[in-house]
Amino acid sequence: MTDFVLMHGAFHGGWCWAPVAERLRAAGHRVFTPTQTGLGERRHLLSKDITLETFVRDLTEVIEAEELTDAVLVGHSFGGNAISGAADRMPERIRRLVYFDSLILENGGSPAERYPPPVWEARRQLAETTSGGVSVPAPSPAEFGVKPGPAFDWLARRMTPHPFGTFTSRLALDNPVGNSLPCTYITCTEPLHAALASTRDWVRDRPGWQLREIADCHDVMATDPEAFTALLLDIVGGG
Repeated sequence: MTDFVLMHGAFHGGWCWAPVAERLRAAGHRVFTPTQTGLGERRHLLSKDITLETFVRDLTEVIEAEELTDAVLVGHSFGGNAISGAADRMPERIRRLVYFDSLILENGGSPAERYPPPVWEARRQLAETTSGGVSVPAPSPAEFGVKPGPAFDWLARRMTPHPFGTFTSRLALDNPVGNSLPCTYITCTEPLHAALASTRDWVRDRPGWQLREIADCHDVMATDPEAFTALLLDIVGGG
């Protein structure tokens, strides 16, 4: 049995993992799907005060509260920042990090600096015009490569605005990314998510990291949860 902690990405919430969590639990594993402050069912907490530090604390508090000691952390997209922060602070409680088509920051980095300038400028302007700089409105699932259909409709219905402060704040790490834990990076290839180009370049230069691919879109946990679950179980070595 493995303890999985699945951390969602921007505009999503713990709800997005439901199809994967169901399959992992059916295979005998424990699964935790926390929602970060200001998103999903916690959208009533949205404020200008939410930063990357808030998101890291969201995750480390779950690990503490559930008394996890050998967890596999899976960070999707923006959720990669939280698992990096947790690994920096409590590596003794973590077995492996799985960066799932994630944005990855080193110490002092901010998401705003890693996104392509046109992508970031569009998000900045949207935040200012729609919320006075509190949040970025949720995009269409098409931005993540999702095609029209039930998964598209489900995502469009559930996605919520994302706290703007998490894009502009900086991640504080005392150690290199991963903190010497086993790390896997999953790239979604059909299509490649353009906003992650700089991260993919960075990952290719990481000695010792396991690199995997899945031929689906950035939100494959919704479009093909069966395939994603199989890949995740293969990575951790458990059926």
